[in-house]
Amino acid sequence: MSPPQVSQDLYLHVRVVISIIVGLCITTLLNGFARFVQHPRRAKVSILHLGWAASLLLWIIHFWWWEFRLSMVPQWTFANYFFVILYAILFYFLCTLLFPSDLKDYSGYEDYFLSRRKWFFGFLAATFLADVIDTRLKGSVYLHSFGIEYPIRIIANLIICAIAMFTSDRRMQLTLLAVAFLYHIALIILVYSTQ
Repeated sequence: MSPPQVSQDLYLHVRVVISIIVGLCITTLLNGFARFVQHPRRAKVSILHLGWAASLLLWIIHFWWWEFRLSMVPQWTFANYFFVILYAILFYFLCTLLFPSDLKDYSGYEDYFLSRRKWFFGFLAATFLADVIDTRLKGSVYLHSFGIEYPIRIIANLIICAIAMFTSDRRMQLTLLAVAFLYHIALIILVYSTQ
């Protein structure tokens, strides 16, 4: 058995692995966006698909920002480390779901997105559930610092995911996208503008 390590050393180790996964997420999304510029006629562009991709990019950047608070974890265990890595991997799966290697069986990105909406919104819902565990991991003071807004945000996002999983109506999907995206921007402005 190895000697106990200093928590900050373990935090730095965890941060490196998370940064690799976040880098893969951002690379996947940026490569996907670049495809539209490289080959504009190859696949039909969709505002719904692009909107969720842009929203996901914002979530990933935000995720990397709030994971700085992992430095507050007093004692790291392998279970904590494993959980945080799985949490980051959820975002990677979301990125790869948005930009598949080919669209041969689909009329465009919107057709593809709507056909995979249960997978996409299922993984997205899992990120919100993981966020609850992640926030608790950072300590009760951190959890309670968000007040009543935090459980409301988690529940609202889970409801958005549940509705989006089961509706293929384009207008409803665009409405859910707009609500989720605008709420996320407002949250970042209100909570993190001074942090």
